[in-house]
Amino acid sequence: MNPTEEHKGVDAVDRALLILECFATADSPLTLAALSKQTGLYKSTILRLLNSLIRFGYVERDEHGHYRLASTVWRLGAQYRASFSLGDGIRAELARLAEETGETASFYVRRGDIRLCLYRSEPARAIRHSVAEGVELPIGFGASGKVLQAFNGNRDPEWDAVRSKGYATSRGERNPDVAAIAAPVFDQNGVLRGAIAVSGPVTRLDRETTERIADLLKARAQALIIPA
Repeated sequence: MNPTEEHKGVDAVDRALLILECFATADSPLTLAALSKQTGLYKSTILRLLNSLIRFGYVERDEHGHYRLASTVWRLGAQYRASFSLGDGIRAELARLAEETGETASFYVRRGDIRLCLYRSEPARAIRHSVAEGVELPIGFGASGKVLQAFNGNRDPEWDAVRSKGYATSRGERNPDVAAIAAPVFDQNGVLRGAIAVSGPVTRLDRETTERIADLLKARAQALIIPA
């Protein structure tokens, strides 16, 4: 088989997935015009693909004629998270971290050039960094993104300092008001499985607080070794 043919996809499937990707960063239902603008596809093409996505429960049309994700996406997402076989342990650890630090605790995994928030726990305080489970963020910004790049098996000198300290920090890299600290979580074979992070307002995460949380994060991450 020609290598090019082996990796070639199906055009209709590629286009349907391109439509679904539009909803990944959407804060509200999307119009047909918005989908056409984002994908570069003709409205007639999008309508045909939407009919299939609606039929299989991936997308639904609301009373205003706008489109949003439907229940199948939620079901598959839940199954994806369950496949890690570690949800309960990480959720409990994140809850303890949020309580001890008074800040938001999250667990991220890498998916190509993005970092996915798989689990999170937020503190009770009113002013906090809010992170939604399932949100996708660029791998190139934030403490957890640094950890996911530094400990993924390569020996890029760029990340020597992060590997030496055992954690990474960020201040205002993606959001000017947010700072974060993150540490790697490994499985029993020493393979990176994700990054555990604490994030909050830059005004609360000063140098002394950051160092204290970093020590706590490293200890928690080491205790949270995931079965291979």
